[in-house]
Amino acid sequence: MPAANWNPMTSTTTVTLLERLGRGDTIISDGATGTYLQEHGLEPGGCPEEFNVSHPDIVRDMAKRYFDAGSEMVLTNSFGGSKFMTRKYGFEDQVAEFNRLAAEHARSVAPPGGYVIGSVGPTGEFLEPLGPVSEKEMYDAFAEQITALAEGGADGVVIETMTAIEEATLAVRAAKDNTDLLVMSTMVYDPGPRGFFTMMGITPERGVKELREAGADVVGTNCGNGIERMIEIARLMRAVDDGFMIVHSNAGIPAIIDLEIVYPETPEFMAEHFKTLRDLGINILGGCCGTGPDHIKALGIALRG
Repeated sequence: MPAANWNPMTSTTTVTLLERLGRGDTIISDGATGTYLQEHGLEPGGCPEEFNVSHPDIVRDMAKRYFDAGSEMVLTNSFGGSKFMTRKYGFEDQVAEFNRLAAEHARSVAPPGGYVIGSVGPTGEFLEPLGPVSEKEMYDAFAEQITALAEGGADGVVIETMTAIEEATLAVRAAKDNTDLLVMSTMVYDPGPRGFFTMMGITPERGVKELREAGADVVGTNCGNGIERMIEIARLMRAVDDGFMIVHSNAGIPAIIDLEIVYPETPEFMAEHFKTLRDLGINILGGCCGTGPDHIKALGIALRG
């Protein structure tokens, strides 16, 4: 374990994220990207990744605000950066540019000891025979995106918000085959009468097992749930796996109030429950939809004092 007064955000010693996890450190991640960009000019239906080109100051400021709030790792603005997602906006030819810039923007404001993690979301496509995309096409798309994130200076990638285990494991393999990055992968589990499942029928126990077998260094869950349900999911994951884990929780389930989307969980409410997740052995803690720098600041105070 590191010395009690060691501060990873000001240390000049180069320590990898995997090394810190191996020491037993709890890592504070960041909050939502989409929520932040929507509050800073991204129009409904707009392409977030295009902001890396047209609004670099906003993207850099987002990363800086999270680092300033206490995030030790920040995700890049590249969630929908695959060729399948960018094609919907007519930006398929800019995949490499969007992802490289996403990593460069976060890297440019990272303090000493701060980690940049490339965000890789679902392609929005189904693999054959359910859909028209072959395994090779999807693998190549992930490899293109993740390679660009590595070139931009990412320390790792998080393959997140997945519902299909076949897609998630392809992305993990693409990252492992084509880069030396730390690889994390998370899935979205929804509650039902028989427990928690992804939209494609994957349980937390199966998700953890198969992502780990595919080569993921860190596995876990993100999005879809407030923090109390994330605690339930964390218990299920921890019951079958003792490796490194990550949880990025929504600020509750959103409601529409006065024509605005409102997430109900306050920074203080989430911070108390993040302590429970830490005590369950979740190694990386952060926010997803509805969370912002204030949530991260409260998380840091709760964990560090």
